[in-house]
Amino acid sequence: MSINKVFAIDLNFFGFPGAIASYLVRLPRQVVLIEPGPASTIPALQKALQEFDLELSDISDVFITHIHLDHAGAVGWLAEQGATIHVHPKGASHLINPEKLIQSAGRIYGDLMDTLWGEFKSVAEKNLHIPQDNEIITIDGYAFQLLDTPGHSDHHYAILFEGMLFSGDIGGIRIGNTPHIELPTPPPEFNPPKWRASLKRLQELKLQAIAPTHFGIYRDVEYHLSQLLEKLDQLEEWLEKVMQSDPSVEALSDALGQWLDLQGRRHLPQIYQPYFAYLNPTWMSAAGIFRYWHKVRQA
Repeated sequence: MSINKVFAIDLNFFGFPGAIASYLVRLPRQVVLIEPGPASTIPALQKALQEFDLELSDISDVFITHIHLDHAGAVGWLAEQGATIHVHPKGASHLINPEKLIQSAGRIYGDLMDTLWGEFKSVAEKNLHIPQDNEIITIDGYAFQLLDTPGHSDHHYAILFEGMLFSGDIGGIRIGNTPHIELPTPPPEFNPPKWRASLKRLQELKLQAIAPTHFGIYRDVEYHLSQLLEKLDQLEEWLEKVMQSDPSVEALSDALGQWLDLQGRRHLPQIYQPYFAYLNPTWMSAAGIFRYWHKVRQA
């Protein structure tokens, strides 16, 4: 694995270091960006690129794992600079016309929408490439493989480059270089069986490193993936018990917060506790779990 080609850029989201990463891949003649992050962090991205004597216009290709704003909010800005945006087939239409995506996020974040995420610009169709599952995209002689990995969302790709997997949210949230890993389970497409199948697919690969967007590059791939599978099992076991009382989504959120603390969140250094209000808010994860239970699990 050519680790020296890959650089983790800290987008310093909302003033939190180590919350959202963008991954710069420097090739001999071209520059690739994986996970550009939200539009609100474009100044941080530009500042980081300057340290490599690069500008936004130097980026030839952008890969996004999925279209959620913390991963893909800046794509329109980069497309305006000439970059090709590689996106899952189920997410492409929302980049061309992001109106529904913006409205949906606006209902969730309200007055904080612009502050958190910035302006989500549309992407011209000519700037889009829509790869299929397992497709290999060759850039400057190097291969990037796209792997369909639903579970967090149905429009999710993991991106494989020279033994390193850029796992988006299918690889969970792991901040502060700690062993603690969480599952982000937002609505509307959280699905544990799909997530489990995606992780088992990834376990079959000979991975040398895993790079979740939240946050950083880890070499303990076997531990990381096995922890995610264990978390899924524990979540489903807990869900079977807690849903017997048919709780409201508000009551489920309270119970989930307590359960996540018992799962290890409360033992993280205090500096990282506020991160979860933005990266994996309990009320949002509860909404995803609640919807899955009533719309999928009991359907």
